Amino acid sequence: MSFNIALSGLNAATSDLDVTANNIANVGTNGFKGSRAEFASMFSASTYDVGSVAIGSGVRLTTVAQQFGQGSIDTTSNSLDMALSGQGFFTLHDGNGYAYTRAGAFQTDRNGYVVNPQGQNLQVYPRLAGGGFDRSRLVNLQLLTSQSAPVATSSAQLSVNLPANATVPTTTPFSPTVPSSFNQSTSFTVYDSLGAIHTASIYFTKTAASGTWNANLYIDGTAAGTAQPISFDSRGKLTTPANGQLAFPAVTINPNAQPLSVTMDLSKATQFGSNFSVTSISQNGYPSGTMTGVAVAANGVVSARFSNGQSTSLGQVALANFADPQGLQKLGNTNWSESFQSGAAVRGVAAGG
Repeated sequence: MSFNIALSGLNAATSDLDVTANNIANVGTNGFKGSRAEFASMFSASTYDVGSVAIGSGVRLTTVAQQFGQGSIDTTSNSLDMALSGQGFFTLHDGNGYAYTRAGAFQTDRNGYVVNPQGQNLQVYPRLAGGGFDRSRLVNLQLLTSQSAPVATSSAQLSVNLPANATVPTTTPFSPTVPSSFNQSTSFTVYDSLGAIHTASIYFTKTAASGTWNANLYIDGTAAGTAQPISFDSRGKLTTPANGQLAFPAVTINPNAQPLSVTMDLSKATQFGSNFSVTSISQNGYPSGTMTGVAVAANGVVSARFSNGQSTSLGQVALANFADPQGLQKLGNTNWSESFQSGAAVRGVAAGG
């Protein structure tokens, strides 16, 4: 009996050392969660060994409890590396179903899918066409391999001051090649439906009526319709057009692209006594672009950045939590699967429940 009691102690100590050794061996393993050996004393069941004369029967290992405490978070140069602060698991998928991990080291495979070092796919909620994400299903995250499509310029906003003391030009009729036939001009870049760059120029010509001007728009030297009138009140505020929008007719610049139609937003235009000045000018078109990088926001939204300055959200990282994380089934490779003891996965997102 004494030998068996002593042997149980040695076995328990060996188990404790094994658990500790495994924790130490994995100290550098991303996403590894240490374990703790838990023991219980044993007593033989006898009607005679009661009260103060009961003799124990040794010790036994009851469980190796997983410890899901917060680990350290390190900065890396890989834009796809992620870390979880607080509870939760990344969701992975392969041919064997779902797995869960705290390890956030991800990379892309040859098809652009985001995977862990074992080739398991990171799961995200897909983007909805109208904005937001579909929380009802999970998909493999794939980085875009195609270009960002160009968008033709359809509007431009010009913040400009036209001098109130301007005089009517002596040369008529107006011609963009004759500087004496107009008062002021400014140019900016626009894009057609194929992403080709063109130069748009708007010319301002003072008319005889008080506070009135004509505006002409040319794209690569081709007129976009005829002159359109603009006018200001005695305080220098734009009154015509009432909504500040000058809609110029479409003009064909590139025969392979769609006709280019630009509406000029002059709602911030003024007519003060100071000199002609352009405070800001912007337009809504852009060329095609190739992907230059990936960013993951704090809420798990993964976005692709393109060389044309645009970005597109690809999905939102799907997280999972469990009623009893210690009941998860260990799979190795710092992965776990749900079990009856852990309960079913409760899905959510970072910073959003």
